[in-house]
Amino acid sequence: MGTDLAGFLGNLAGGGMLLAEEQEGVDFFIHELMPLTFLGDGVYLTTTHVCTLLVVLTIMIFAVVARIKLNKAKEIPDGFQNFLELVVETLDNFVHSTMGKIGSKYVNYIGALFIFIFLSNISGLFGLRPPTADYGTTLSLALISFVLIQYCNVKNNKFGVVTSLFQPLPFLFPINLIGEFATPLSLSLRLFGNVMAGTVLLALYYGLLPWLVKLGIPAFLHGYFDLFSGAIQAYVFSMLTMVFITQKVEE
Repeated sequence: MGTDLAGFLGNLAGGGMLLAEEQEGVDFFIHELMPLTFLGDGVYLTTTHVCTLLVVLTIMIFAVVARIKLNKAKEIPDGFQNFLELVVETLDNFVHSTMGKIGSKYVNYIGALFIFIFLSNISGLFGLRPPTADYGTTLSLALISFVLIQYCNVKNNKFGVVTSLFQPLPFLFPINLIGEFATPLSLSLRLFGNVMAGTVLLALYYGLLPWLVKLGIPAFLHGYFDLFSGAIQAYVFSMLTMVFITQKVEE
């Protein structure tokens, strides 16, 4: 492909763009759709931006429809209302079973986080490139969670935030400090790596194998990589966020 290792890794992380025809029919990269200018610099509207916007619009439309339906709810709930109640109760139980009595404060954030990641992960079922296959997306989500985690840490422990870094022994301060800042990296890389792996494997499958081999099998692959693995990764990201918050609150 004539691309060095640094350029290849840059494309995997979402930093560069390669044309599909340069990949011999295998296309799992982010593509530039429209050049833009921001603060005097050239930037691009990419497939990640479009897919993220579609996921957000889907959530917004669903929320508006749900609001309208619930305002007109009947004494005997219909199927859609039952589905809404099931989703809300499942997310509520999920948060409270992990965070206990403090879960009520964070159920909205964790619920929104889980739904966004889950829909992003399964967007491949609809022919989109999952936004979570772009490290820029997963890092942004991890940084948001990291800020919330540290906010809970400062709010509940105050000066103990600093003293805890020197425990149980003072010379462990560098390790404890690295451990704190490793949180967003571990959260973002875990999600990105798993979703990107599925995206690459599916692209290789579609791009390299003959059409006869593809009959029937793509449904199984999409079911595993997009649906099953996507749900697991959304669960893991949300669960780890709750665990980190609970640890800071209970310290």
